[in-house]
Amino acid sequence: MGASDFAKLPHIGESLKRKEDARFLTGVGNYTDDIQQPQQKVAVFVRSPHAHAVIRSVDTAAAAAMPGVARIFTGRDLEGKMGGLPCGWLISNPDGSPMKEPLHPVLAIDKVRYVGDHVAMVVADTLQQAKDAAEAVEVDYEVLAPVIDMRRAKDGPALHQEAPDNHCYKWTLGDKGAVDAAFAGAAHVTKIDLVNNRLIPNAIEPRAANASYNRATDEYVLYTTSQNPHVARLLMTAFVLQLPEHKVRVIAPDVGGGFGSKIFLYAEEVALTWAARQLGCPVRWTAERSEAFLSDAHGRDHVTHAEMAMDANGKFLAMRVHTDANLGAYLSTFASCVPTILYGTLLAGQYTAPQIYVEVDGWFTSTAPVDAYRGAGRPEATYVVERLVTRCAWELGLSQDEIRKRNFITEFPYQTPVALQYDTGDYHACMDKAQQLADVAGFDERRKASEAKGLRRGIGYSSYIEACGLAPSNIAGALGARAGLFEAGEVRVHPTGSVTVFTGSHSHGQGHETTFAQLVAARLGLDPSQVDIVHGDTGRVPFGMGTYGSRSLSVGGTAIMKALDKIEAKAKKIAAHLMEAGEADIEFANGEFTVKGTDRKVPFAQVALTAYVPHNYPLDKLEPGLNETAFYDPTNFTYPAGTYICEVEVDPQTGVVRVDRFTAVDDFGVIVNPMIVEGQVHGGLVQGIGQALMEHGVYDQESGQLLTGSYMDYTMPRASDFPQFTLGHVCTPCTHNPIGSKGCGEAGAIGSPPAVMNAVLDALMDLGVRDLDMPATPHRVWQAIQAAQA
Repeated sequence: MGASDFAKLPHIGESLKRKEDARFLTGVGNYTDDIQQPQQKVAVFVRSPHAHAVIRSVDTAAAAAMPGVARIFTGRDLEGKMGGLPCGWLISNPDGSPMKEPLHPVLAIDKVRYVGDHVAMVVADTLQQAKDAAEAVEVDYEVLAPVIDMRRAKDGPALHQEAPDNHCYKWTLGDKGAVDAAFAGAAHVTKIDLVNNRLIPNAIEPRAANASYNRATDEYVLYTTSQNPHVARLLMTAFVLQLPEHKVRVIAPDVGGGFGSKIFLYAEEVALTWAARQLGCPVRWTAERSEAFLSDAHGRDHVTHAEMAMDANGKFLAMRVHTDANLGAYLSTFASCVPTILYGTLLAGQYTAPQIYVEVDGWFTSTAPVDAYRGAGRPEATYVVERLVTRCAWELGLSQDEIRKRNFITEFPYQTPVALQYDTGDYHACMDKAQQLADVAGFDERRKASEAKGLRRGIGYSSYIEACGLAPSNIAGALGARAGLFEAGEVRVHPTGSVTVFTGSHSHGQGHETTFAQLVAARLGLDPSQVDIVHGDTGRVPFGMGTYGSRSLSVGGTAIMKALDKIEAKAKKIAAHLMEAGEADIEFANGEFTVKGTDRKVPFAQVALTAYVPHNYPLDKLEPGLNETAFYDPTNFTYPAGTYICEVEVDPQTGVVRVDRFTAVDDFGVIVNPMIVEGQVHGGLVQGIGQALMEHGVYDQESGQLLTGSYMDYTMPRASDFPQFTLGHVCTPCTHNPIGSKGCGEAGAIGSPPAVMNAVLDALMDLGVRDLDMPATPHRVWQAIQAAQA
């Protein structure tokens, strides 16, 4: 079945209400913190108050004697009994040497390297007892100077012996000689310096874990807030605890948001799993919000210089980029590939620049580890490209839309100079629809109305593209991935015709229980209520890679589709037997099997029952049951794309920026549930606009203390900060999966930051403001205006 046929099936394209919302809205969701096990104890972690220090000693005697304390573990207790937390992607330097990969201990042994680093774990009967004991643990530190600014990391004190200059890797992509030659012959060169601000994830549910050990079976069970429980189990068993994988079951029940921050294997999960066996009882831990600010992996944090070479007509000839990427104190699970593979390969954007060269330097600093955050490399790349393209337009006296239209890719498939091959798209259609929905023709009148109120109005464009699906495995492996990037699906048809689907994808807000049910119901001619979706449990689900990179429907959904192909093939054999016809003559549509050229038919439910009640059944040719499993490894990424147009009003007296209008037109390929897609886009836009105007993780340069460690200092966007978004869609189906889908979960966060910043700078252009970094807070905007006018 191809994408065009799939899109015509019943339930595809219907905005069905989310099945899972009933339990969430009525308070009966089952989250990790809700798990209660007999005789369970509570863990609290002692964390470093210093950004960089030698641990001289850890005295736990007084704390261990306090009421209710079961045990206190330090790094010395774990040393030699387990490995460090692994990094899942190997990046190589231009000379072929591997990146520096220092040990990431579960609990710090000799040194702490950021405020919040794990020093000890206190386990007690109650949370309050564990907190009191943690306060009583005495740690003697020799405080060292921290390394906060990655641009000065080379000259700072070494955080790791393996990296004396704090340099992890240099990564390059592209033909430097060809790029330099193109620049030498260019009619115009535009240059820009950009900072992509550090972000702190703030999922509504903080991270949590609950681990137990069964001595009778020698098995572990870990409940955790994970986006990919199979990957967590693989990394923990193979690299850290060296346990047989089949002896560890990881369950991620309902998870309240992730945004990438719950992909990774964290120290707390390992420490609790190990402690459960040592103590012979379950151990639980839930992060407090202030703890999450310190210890969750952060996102973004790039400093970039970019240049574009053009001919006299504004056609792009070449681009070159240098980026310094902050990796934090240790390499998190996917930290190394986010500023490299997922960033550099997207620098072509939607444009026909024939040559691109990028260099990335990754640096260790005395800050929380930095890893994937909604978009993971794609927002950083889009921000560079779209800020640079708009700057090109302004320098050449062209409009923002015109320079984009002159350089859009129009023929597919298109091989970019940075490794990727786009299979399909229609970028002009996205631009045209966005301009129509945004009423660009009326902008001048709206600008005059704003000026009459003493405000400055600006318009900003962003034409983004992203690579989703994160596959195929063989290419990813060649680029350094240490795991496969396939997905698995099992379809179990019950005797009554209802269906249970087991998927390796994980839902933590995406609505899989609805969209996957729609997919299966459409194929089998069922009502979606007859289909249940099971995920997040390594004990029940075939091996899967989880949810990230907007891959669930295009990869996980395709695995289910391939399992359904097998179901249909076997069901046709049963139907042929029931109707005494040749298998080649059986057709299946709308839940019924028919014989070509006749009126004979049997419903799907009858075939399902026959599979399990095999009376008069050819057991010599068909085994009973109707249950199939499939794995799917894509042949290429998928490439969602779109154009976003933002209008802002800026008060030059106060620097306050207000987003007045925002239009987003996306090409996600075939859409299964428009309502869920709309919700995903809304959420992404809020996070992207939040980055552009408000959010910023800031460390003190001298002490290394996190200055934005609570909602008092880290500004989160609210509903009142946004207008009603105007959304539109263009559809060019993905050519290499049967659903035709491309992915939608990250687009809003990718395309919106440059649209907002281009709009702010457009508004301030007449005031002489040329440069402005995110977030465009009132204070920062006001300062820029004052400096320009001075």
